[in-house]
Amino acid sequence: MVIRVFLASSSGSTAIKKKQQDVVAFLEALKVEYDPLDIACNEENRMWMRENVPEEKKPANGIPLPPQIFNEESYCGDYETFFDAKEDNSVYAFLGLAPPPGSKEAARADETSHGVENGNHAEGNLDDSTEVPVEERNGNTHHDDEEEEEEEGEGDDEEAAEDETAGDEEAAAAAAVEETDEVTAHGEEEEEDEEQEEEELEEEELQSEEEEELRQLEDEEEAEVQEEEEDE
Repeated sequence: MVIRVFLASSSGSTAIKKKQQDVVAFLEALKVEYDPLDIACNEENRMWMRENVPEEKKPANGIPLPPQIFNEESYCGDYETFFDAKEDNSVYAFLGLAPPPGSKEAARADETSHGVENGNHAEGNLDDSTEVPVEERNGNTHHDDEEEEEEEGEGDDEEAAEDETAGDEEAAAAAAVEETDEVTAHGEEEEEDEEQEEEELEEEELQSEEEEELRQLEDEEEAEVQEEEEDE
C-alpha cells in the first residue's frame, strides 16, 4: 500500500506550504513511504483529488485544499485530521497501516487489548464468587419491631438533612457547570471563527492562483495565434 499526498508546489499561501511541509516531514521521520502528487502542475492530479475527497469533507465552495492524504484510493483525511492523529499517537491507524513493533502506537494497542482481556476475566471471576446469603435466599431474616421503628425514625431525620444538603450541592454544581459551559462555548466560537477566516483566506488565494494560471495560458494561446497570423 502506497500513501499518496496531494500537494501544491507553487502555492502562494504560507499556511498551505507550512501544512504540506509538516505532513511530509512527519512521514519521512516515521520512514513511511509516500508518493507526492503535485496538483499545481498536473491537471489530472488536481481533478482526481477533487473527485475523490468525500463530499462531507469538502469546504463550502466544494474545492478541497492541499494537503490531502490517501492510502492508494482510500481517503485518509486532510491536514486537520492528520494533526489530530499525530497528537493522539495514532498516525498509523489514520494512514491505514499497521504500527511497527516497538512504536508507541503498537504498545498502546497491546495495552488496550490486554486491558479488555483482563477486564473480561475479572468479570467472570466476580460472577462466580458472588453468592447470596442463605438468610436472604430463604426469606428468614428477622428484625426486632421496636428497634426497627427507632431506626426508621432516625433514618428519616438523617435522610431529610442529607436531601437538603444534597440539594444545595446540586444547585452549586449546576451553577458552576453552567458558567464553565458558557466560557467553553465562547472560546470554541472564537476558535471556529478564526479557523473559518483562515480557510476562507486560503481558498481565495488558491482560487486567485488558478485564475492567474488560466490567464497566462490564454495569453500564451493568443500570442501563438497572432504569430501564426503574422507568418501567413
